[in-house]
Amino acid sequence: MVNFQQRLEQYAALAVEVGVNVQPGQTLCIISTIGAAPLVREVAKQAYKIGAKYVHVDWSDENIIRTRSELASEEGLSYYPAWHAQGRVDMAKEGAAFLWVVAENPDLLKGIDASRIALTSKAQQTALQPFRHFTLNNKVAWSIVAYPSAEWANKVFPDLEEQERIDALWEAIFAATRVDAPNPVETWKEHANTLRDKAQWLTERKFKELRYRAPGTDLTIGLPEGNLWASAGKHNSEGNLFIPNMPTEEVFTSPHREKVNGTVSSSKPLNYNGNLIENFSLTFKDGRIVDFQAEKAYETLRELVETDDGSHYLGEIALVPHHSPISNTDLIFYNTLFDENAACHLAIGFAFPFCLEGGLAMSKEQLKDKGLNDSLTHVDFMIGRSDLDIDGVTDDGNVVAIFRNGNWAI
Repeated sequence: MVNFQQRLEQYAALAVEVGVNVQPGQTLCIISTIGAAPLVREVAKQAYKIGAKYVHVDWSDENIIRTRSELASEEGLSYYPAWHAQGRVDMAKEGAAFLWVVAENPDLLKGIDASRIALTSKAQQTALQPFRHFTLNNKVAWSIVAYPSAEWANKVFPDLEEQERIDALWEAIFAATRVDAPNPVETWKEHANTLRDKAQWLTERKFKELRYRAPGTDLTIGLPEGNLWASAGKHNSEGNLFIPNMPTEEVFTSPHREKVNGTVSSSKPLNYNGNLIENFSLTFKDGRIVDFQAEKAYETLRELVETDDGSHYLGEIALVPHHSPISNTDLIFYNTLFDENAACHLAIGFAFPFCLEGGLAMSKEQLKDKGLNDSLTHVDFMIGRSDLDIDGVTDDGNVVAIFRNGNWAI
């Protein structure tokens, strides 16, 4: 690959300077699988270059994750070390930034009983709930970037020669994250401003509900009073700008948990806990999922929906045009970080307090009273397609076209 090392360094610099925006004297915590070590090392180098006080790497090994899922007792699967969860909280309290580097194997846990996977997932989600308070409320800077594993590349590019697959996935990642732009940092700032303007327009309209129509989808989603639309850029408690996902193409908000009615169908596979859920649909009544279907991995979908009471409700609605740069690659990435930025999507699980006026100052009970959902989990699934129409309805009953044929109509 041409200029690979230079592009890798630029990618790492973007993650550090734009993604989490590391400040001099700050700690950076990198959470990664060992397969992504080359990128992690480069990220650490870039962080120290700009004055990071300390870079901590929280490693995991997917082979050991698979082994544990196969062999551990149910008691063992339900265990998550308290010291590990507390370590994340301690770093967050000290003002650390957090960067996840994902190098997924979409079929990592294929063949493992869904109930065993659910035990591990729920234990982790429960233990890390205090730490999630810091990320969910933007108290710390955090971001997610990707690294191509061989298994992931094989899934995305099965028709290429084996030695070409990793290179092809790298090219797709570099393109999606604007690494090759003449000035990537400025390009990201301009992109964030464009998304911010879309979010501001939607907030100003004060829609009370959105109506989705497409083959297999007929869904109405009510919005809470005082809802706010958000986009790429966030500010942490120190006022520093960060970009939570790289890439990102979405504007999003949180729905009213009890005002979702109808059926929605997926448009892309969902990689959840190492299993691919394909061609699935969800039916809602008064906000709650009352029925669901899936052609593949139904039990995995069931475990997701039944994680807790809150996982029966939506926590996010996100708008992404069908002609987004990632969508225009015509690739299915089998990775939520990329696929969610190629299509409109919804999320099962917890909502975002910052998507409600005054929400960051509210208690959980107050947020629930306003209509926001809470859950241990938050899982995005893709519903956007070329024939999706979305209308917004204002308080006075005016219907405004937001999307037509999968793209912005505003």
